[in-house]
Order: sequence, then structure tokens, then C-alpha cells
Amino acid sequence: MYRRLFLCIIWVLSSVCAHAQIIPQSQEIVYSEGNFIVNNETEVVYLSARMQKQAEELAGYLGSYLEAKVKISTKYTGRNQIVLKESNKLGGEEYLVTVGREIVSCEATTPAGMFYAIQTLIQFFNNASEGPGLKLMTIKDSPRYAWRGLMLDESRHFFGKEIVKQLLDIMAYLKMNRFHWHLTDEPGWRIEIKKYPKLTEIGATGNWHDRNAPRKFYTQDEIREIVAYAAERHIQVIPEIDMPGHASAATRAYPELSAGGTGRWEGFTFHPAKETTYRFIDDVMTEIAGLFPSPYVHIGGDEVHFGNKIWYTDPEIQQFIKNNHLGNEIGLEHYFVRRACDIVNSKGKIMIGWDEIIASGVTPDKAVVMWWRHDKPDQLAAALEKGFKVIMTPRIPCYFDFVQDESHKIGRRWSTKFNTLQTIYAFPDNISSVIANYPDRILGIQASIWTERVADVKRLYFMLFPRLAGISEDAWTNPESKDYSRFEMKLRQFLRYLDQKGMNYFNPFDPESTPEPWGPDKADVIAEG
Repeated sequence: MYRRLFLCIIWVLSSVCAHAQIIPQSQEIVYSEGNFIVNNETEVVYLSARMQKQAEELAGYLGSYLEAKVKISTKYTGRNQIVLKESNKLGGEEYLVTVGREIVSCEATTPAGMFYAIQTLIQFFNNASEGPGLKLMTIKDSPRYAWRGLMLDESRHFFGKEIVKQLLDIMAYLKMNRFHWHLTDEPGWRIEIKKYPKLTEIGATGNWHDRNAPRKFYTQDEIREIVAYAAERHIQVIPEIDMPGHASAATRAYPELSAGGTGRWEGFTFHPAKETTYRFIDDVMTEIAGLFPSPYVHIGGDEVHFGNKIWYTDPEIQQFIKNNHLGNEIGLEHYFVRRACDIVNSKGKIMIGWDEIIASGVTPDKAVVMWWRHDKPDQLAAALEKGFKVIMTPRIPCYFDFVQDESHKIGRRWSTKFNTLQTIYAFPDNISSVIANYPDRILGIQASIWTERVADVKRLYFMLFPRLAGISEDAWTNPESKDYSRFEMKLRQFLRYLDQKGMNYFNPFDPESTPEPWGPDKADVIAEG
């Protein structure tokens, strides 16, 4: 009797440990006794040509894992095989994995679904503690949200394509699928536009802490390379070209496009009353649309009031407001956003803007709202009520330039609030009363990292990890399948994975072991709110 009880306890504990391995947590997973053992004779089989690429990826991983060549086949034998099957019964990113003693069956309707099945297997293999095998189990899994994103600001500090590719690899591992790329802002314009070469000859010079830093930007060939790299991992790349504010890098290059401004806000806005401004935007968007297959282009549209004081006194602008019956400078800002939206739409794209665009007069069929002002939940509610699709990336808890531990001295806080891992993990379930009535209008969740005080890759990774793992589970896993204590167990395995990759991170279990890297100017905490 005692032996049977002891064996039962051991089985339960082993099941819990195995269950704790996947980030993000699978929706449904049922374990059985026994194992599928991987060895040098294991074959990866694909039964549909659409799944060949995924079979090659899995075989490549297993070959490295086993330190032996793994065979790929199209012939099903029923023995010692991992079989990729195309199904017509599952959703686009849904997958079904069944692990038996002789066969591991992976089913999906699309290559994306199969890709996520393989990421799940890879995580299980990476975290295996007792040899190269899998516990017998059945996993049925699909994402909570379609948009599972990360935004990287490279205007303020530039990191380069190898770092971006490494981030895309980690995103894929965590089943994240949207890379929002903030490429233009005040400090630098980071993308080549052939019709306007001064954007990178002049506008790409400098960064947040050094206006004279050597120019850095992506050529169009590099953009294509990264977009293709992301597509192989089923990640869309969404560019952001900021306007009408945050345009200083562009107006340095082409002063005739500037609405003026002085001091800190010199050249902050595009000139809203010149047709040359809108021709420039149209030309830029033509090239952007040709580089990014994503259906979306982000235009910013936020914080215009920071640097538009000249709008209130410039005779040409004031006459434009009067001639077009815009009422005032806010009406002019909304006019600009509508014009920009029409330009983006004319390129076959949907515009995304920060939540300020809700009042601009753009319509839900033309634009998507990105809610960022956590202190304005009414903006989220208004967007949903008006019928907009919404991506949620509120400062608290989704901005990763906010500090993550009370002891940290660099970064942002909102009064006493900052973004701990536990705060992140509670989202968005802690605002369910706002979003519950509009499940079809929430596209998803995004982590966003602004880089004023993130100047090198060591600090970038310190701020991203392990918090990105928390966001990934928020975006993928249904509330009833989330559990923070279990997530912490899985997180230790994820940190070991980052160690293997040689990537820096903050260790919430042992903060002193991962001291906070300083920024370039050793800046203190930025307090807001």
C-alpha cells in the first residue's frame, strides 16, 4: 500500500514538473504513463508538402540535440517517428500533438500552426531532465489573441540586424508573432528611403544621448532580409513612421517640411499646411509598403502638443485652419491624421495609431488603435465602443523601459508604480470588466520598449527578460489555464535557456546575481504621473 502511494506521489510530481515546462502555457494538456524515446533512428516524417519546411526545422534541431543526423522521410511506418500531418479541422494557429510510445503525431491546418507545435516539442526537449525523450501526452493548443507583439525603438538607440534576428528567434520560441519596429523619431531616422536620401545622410546621425554619433540605419536590402527572416518564423513586421510629431530627424534632413519649433522641440512636427508634406508622406509610404508585406503601417499620431506651439502663431497655418474650417489646432492635428490614414490606405494598408487617434475622425474600417495610456482607461473603452480593433500596450504593465524591481535606479516609474513580472502576469485579466463585452475587437497584447536609457544590448536584454515570457503567456494562454506559481517554476527553465544563448537578463529569484546595467549617462529613475 505504502509503495503504491509513494509511486503515485512520484508520478504526480513528475507530471507537474513536465506540465510546468512550456512558455506560454498550453491550453489543454493531458499526461499518460510512459515515454517516447528519441534516438539516432528516430525519423521526422511529413505527409504534406506544405509541412516540409517545418519537418526540416525539427530534424535540424533534433540533429543538434542528439549530435547525429536525423532522417527526414515522407513514408509513414508507425515506428519511432515524429509525424507532421496536415489537418482541415483546426484553426489557423491551432495544433494538436499526441505523444505515443512509437509515434509522435503533430497536426495543424497551416504551417504556422505546425510551427507552434514544433516550438512546443523543442521546449520539451530543451527542458528534459531525464534523457532524450517525451512523456506520453496529448496537447491541444491555440492562442488567446491573434496579436502577440513586441515593439522595439531603434530611433533612440540603434542595435542592428543581428540583435533584431536574435529577438525574433526568442519571440518565435515564445510563440509571439508581431514585431512592431519603431524606426523614426526625434533622435534618428533608421530606414533608407531612396527618393529622399538625406533622411539617412543627415537624419540617421545621432542618438538619444549623443547628437553627433555616427549615422546608423537599415538599408532596404537589410530590411528585406529581416522581414524574410521574421516571415520564416511566422512573425509579421510592422513599421512605424512617426507623424505629425516626433518628426525631428526627418525635418533636420528636409527643413522645408518642418512646422518650426525651438529649443528642445525644434522641428518636432511636420508642417501640416503644406501639400509638399503630404507628397513626402505619400512617397515614403510607397517605399514602405513595398518593403513590408504586413497589412499594417503604424504612423504614431501621439504627443503632438509637445512641439506644435508654432501652429498657434504661424500665419500660413492659421489661414489653413480657417480655409478648411478646422476650428483650431486640435482640428488641424485631426485633419493631418485623416490625411495620413488615407495615404496609408491608398497603399493597401491599414493604419495603426496610438490612442490619440480615436478623436481624429478616422473610422474603424481604416485604422486600428494601439492603447498605451494606462491612466486613461476611458480611451480603451471609447475605442471599443466606437468599433475599433484595439491592441493593448499600456505603460503599466507593458512598457519595458519601466523598472522591474524596487532596487533598480534606471528607467521609468509612474508615481510608485512600475512593471514587475507579477504585475505583467496579471494583465489583461485585471481589466476584464473593460474588455469583456468586446472579445472580437481586442486584437491582442504587446510589450513595448523605448530606448532613451537602453543604449546597449546588455541593458536591452536585461529590460526584456524574463518579462517578455510573461507577456507571451498573457497573449497566448486563456485565463483559466494561467497560474503564476506554475509560471515561476517554468521561468527557471527559461532562464537556463537564456544562459545557453549567452543572453543577459534580470533574475527575479536572485536579483543580486544580475546587477542592473547602467545607461550611457548613468541617469536616475524617471518619475512620472
